[in-house]
Amino acid sequence: MPQARAKTAFTADSYLAWEERNPSKHEYLAGEIFAMVGATDAHVTIMGNLFTLLRAHVRGRPCRVYMADMKLRVDTADAFFYPDLLVTCAPEDHVSSPRFKRQPTLLVEVLSATTAAFDRGQKFAIYRQLPSLREYVLIEQDRMSVECFRRDERDRWVLQAYGPGDQVELSSLEFGTTIEALYEDVTLPAIPDEPWRLPEENTD
Repeated sequence: MPQARAKTAFTADSYLAWEERNPSKHEYLAGEIFAMVGATDAHVTIMGNLFTLLRAHVRGRPCRVYMADMKLRVDTADAFFYPDLLVTCAPEDHVSSPRFKRQPTLLVEVLSATTAAFDRGQKFAIYRQLPSLREYVLIEQDRMSVECFRRDERDRWVLQAYGPGDQVELSSLEFGTTIEALYEDVTLPAIPDEPWRLPEENTD
């Protein structure tokens, strides 16, 4: 989630006009704006890997892939967000506003310590208001972990988790890849070994 909150209340139109003149990116939620913070090397690399894979996969199909700089409009929440990755297959999105999209099929967020709670909670609640959305994906940047929330035929969201050695499936786009391909060139922190201890002495 954006980090700095502005004190001045905005409308959606005034936010768009203001951000057009602003060199930095801001998200908008119900009259408030929030400054976006920079991403880590791992964050950018993971998104670059996924973008490259998905862009090649949807080539020739009526779907387009956007990374980081495309806004998403959620009218029911009076919100504009910058998803880390957005895929839309809606013809209306291809010919409407060049500054934002409204009908995503897939949304992806890379988690960080400062954004994880919001991405899992309020942001996901807002994203679920989008009728077009079929999958919402959360990717950890400091360990090999992917969570995919899928909307089923009963409009329920079902979680599928992936870890090392797994094939990550995005059914909304009929796409699959190894999880290792998503983390290519990412240096993950070492997991500390469990401290070695002598067995406790039995004093009974």
